[in-house]
Amino acid sequence: MNSDQKTNQLAIDIAQFLEENRALDLSVIDVSETAGWTDCFVIATVTSLAHLKALARQLWSFLAEKDVEVFNRHKDVSKEGWQLIDCGSIIIHLMSSELREFYNLEKLWHEGKRLLGR
Repeated sequence: MNSDQKTNQLAIDIAQFLEENRALDLSVIDVSETAGWTDCFVIATVTSLAHLKALARQLWSFLAEKDVEVFNRHKDVSKEGWQLIDCGSIIIHLMSSELREFYNLEKLWHEGKRLLGR
């Protein structure tokens, strides 16, 4: 398995972990052809601020178990309803439904290859 395939599989594994922890409407987009600074986006909807906080903490533990470095780990999770977790080759977006609808990242990155989701 080459590094692109490993990155894509890790992004899908992250999405599956998020889904198992009640995140909604998961998408994984390979943006490696259009973004020079990352390879994949994982996008998930959270149900509340409490869900966002809990999910971010659980995700940090999951990423540590997978030996994935998080470049922007903060003790305080965003109170705005959007937490961006930068893992270098994978960027994870945990978003409230309102912000997800407003920013519509899937439409913005429509040229990327859909690996999972809408």
